[in-house]
Amino acid sequence: EAYTTWLTGMGLLTLIYYLRSDAYLVGVEKWVTEPSQAIWVSLGLIAGSLALYEGLIRSPLARRTALFAALPDTGPLRLSQELVFETWVDLAGTRAGARAAGTEGVMIKRQDSAYGVGRKKGDWWKWKLDPLTIDAVMIYAQAGHGRRATLYSDFTFALWQGEDLVPFTKAYSGLTDAELAEISKWVRKNTLQRFGPVRQVTPHHVFEIAFEGLHESPRHKSGVALRFPRMRRWRHDKVVQQANTLDDLKEMLSRYG
Repeated sequence: EAYTTWLTGMGLLTLIYYLRSDAYLVGVEKWVTEPSQAIWVSLGLIAGSLALYEGLIRSPLARRTALFAALPDTGPLRLSQELVFETWVDLAGTRAGARAAGTEGVMIKRQDSAYGVGRKKGDWWKWKLDPLTIDAVMIYAQAGHGRRATLYSDFTFALWQGEDLVPFTKAYSGLTDAELAEISKWVRKNTLQRFGPVRQVTPHHVFEIAFEGLHESPRHKSGVALRFPRMRRWRHDKVVQQANTLDDLKEMLSRYG
């Protein structure tokens, strides 16, 4: 995908600017006055910028840090705070305060590591906080996609507010294939109503929902939106009356939102 973007970008650059270089790249007030010269200058700048970028991302972290440390603090590039620790216990204490600082945890990087993208293992490790959790009742189910098209894997969950169940989040991941097969069989037998692909089911099952954070949201009926919600476990040990309340969620919002 990245290479396709690069190729289409170069194609547009050629069509719009290089084929009309006399209109866009040269002029009396510009220091380049010949179209062919302007094209070569442009290609040289692109190649030089790419070489600089490749050199930076492939250089060790310690060298990149030293280079960026020399830049003004008011610039667009700013260094992350370096965490100094002597033992893992010390670092664990710093990690414990990450949520109050509005972060997910701490990043641990090898000093000789290159800059990478994606989930490459070995050089970088995101030591995330343990997620927040709340027990909720499943009230709607929807079939998944791809290999899960025959199973119900997309669920809506609710919390108690007095005698009512108020929907507050959806979750799609966290169950094993065996659990998905079991809950799908149950959904087909306990459907109350159908709304297109969505089935309203009997409030019977409690699931522990894990999430990274939460914030106020007037778009949600509950008034709260979760960050990265997923099913952590199926609470066979609980009945629906033991699920958490909306007040419990709002208390968490006041503490961690």
